[in-house]
Amino acid sequence: MNAYPVIRLKPKMDPRPLRRGFPWVYANQLVTDRRTKALEPGALALLEDSERRPIGLATVNPQSKIIARLLDRNGEATLDAAWFDARVAQALALRETLYDAPFYRLIHAETDGFPGTIVDRFGDTLVIQPNAAWIDVRLDLFIEALRKATGALVVVKNAQGRARGLEGLNDISEVLVGTVTNPIPVPMNGATYMANVEGGQKTGIFYDQRPNHAFVARLSQGRDVLDMFSHVGGFSLAALSAGATAALAVDGSEAALALAAKGATASGVADRFETRKSDAFDAMSSLASDARLFGSVICDPPAFAPNKNALEPGLRAYEKAARLAAHLVQPGGFLTLCSCSQAVALPAFQTASLRGIGRAGRSAQLLRTGQAGPDHPRHPALEESGYLKALTFRLL
Repeated sequence: MNAYPVIRLKPKMDPRPLRRGFPWVYANQLVTDRRTKALEPGALALLEDSERRPIGLATVNPQSKIIARLLDRNGEATLDAAWFDARVAQALALRETLYDAPFYRLIHAETDGFPGTIVDRFGDTLVIQPNAAWIDVRLDLFIEALRKATGALVVVKNAQGRARGLEGLNDISEVLVGTVTNPIPVPMNGATYMANVEGGQKTGIFYDQRPNHAFVARLSQGRDVLDMFSHVGGFSLAALSAGATAALAVDGSEAALALAAKGATASGVADRFETRKSDAFDAMSSLASDARLFGSVICDPPAFAPNKNALEPGLRAYEKAARLAAHLVQPGGFLTLCSCSQAVALPAFQTASLRGIGRAGRSAQLLRTGQAGPDHPRHPALEESGYLKALTFRLL
C-alpha cells in the first residue's frame, strides 16, 4: 500500500459530484491546514470526503485555485511507467480508430485521464503542453510512455499560456527530444497546412476545428471565401481545396500569414489565395466600405472571454464580429461564427451572434452547430471541455 498523505473535503461539502466523475477540487472546498499547505506542487495525496471515506488519488497544488485534481479512483494507485503506458495506449487507440494519418490531438487533458495536459501529434513530432504541476514534475515518465507508444523522434515542450502561470509554473518552452524541422506539413481536409511547433500559436495548429473546416469547405464550393482571424489558413485552405473560387485570409500575425501562404503553395491553390495583415475589425469595416461581398465568411477569433470576468465585454465583441461580418455576405451566402471561450455558453454565444446579424439588417437560417473534433472528446462532468462552438448560418 502507498502511504500517501490525506487531504479532506470541508464539512458539508457534497462528495457526490467527485464520485460521479467531476475531476477538480477548488481551494475553498478543501481543508487547508498546515500539512496540506506544506505539500509540494504536484504531490500525490489520498482525497477523502468529510466523513473520512476515500474518493481517490489526487494531485495537489496549494498554489492553485484548483487545489486538487483527481487522477485515479484507486486511492492506492502508483504513478509508475505501467500507469502512464496504460493511459497513453488507451488515448492512442481512440485516435488510431478515428484517423488514418498521425496528425491529431493525442492527449486531451482530463478527458484522457491526464489533468491539465495536452499533447498534439505531428507525425513523428509531439508537442506537449504540461499545464499542471503534477505532470510537469513527471515529464520524463510521460515522455517515455509517449515515445514507446508512438515511436516519436521529436518532443517539444510548449510552456506558453496563462494556465501554467495559474499553477505557479515557468514559461520556458524547449525541445526536449530530437531536433525540430519547421514548419511541419500537416495534411487535413484535402489541404496541406504548415505548423510552426516551436514559435506558433498553441501547438502550431488547431486540430479542434477539423470537422468545422470540412463542413464550411463543402458550402464554399464555387464561392469566394473570407477567412477572418485565419491563423495558418484553417478554413480558407480547406475551402480552396474543396473548390472555392478564391479566398482572402486576414490575420494580425505576419508569421501566421506567411505559413498560410506556404500552405496554399503546398496545397496547389496559391493562385486563388490572398492574405492581408490587419486588425480583423478594421479589415471588415474597410471591406464593407469597398462594397466587397463573399459567398462564405468565417470569423474564428481568439477567446474574447477567457474567463467569467470578461464575459460581458466578450459577448459584445462576438456581437460586433457578427454584425461586421454579416455585412460582407452575399444574399444566400454563408456565415460561420466561432467561439473558443470557455466562459461563453452556447446559448449566450448564439444570442450574441444573432443579435449582431440582426443589427446588420440580415435574416438568417441556422444550418449547423459545430464543436471540437472527436480527438478533443468532451468530459461528461466538465462543462469547460465543451469550449468550442461553431455556428454556420445562411443569410438571406
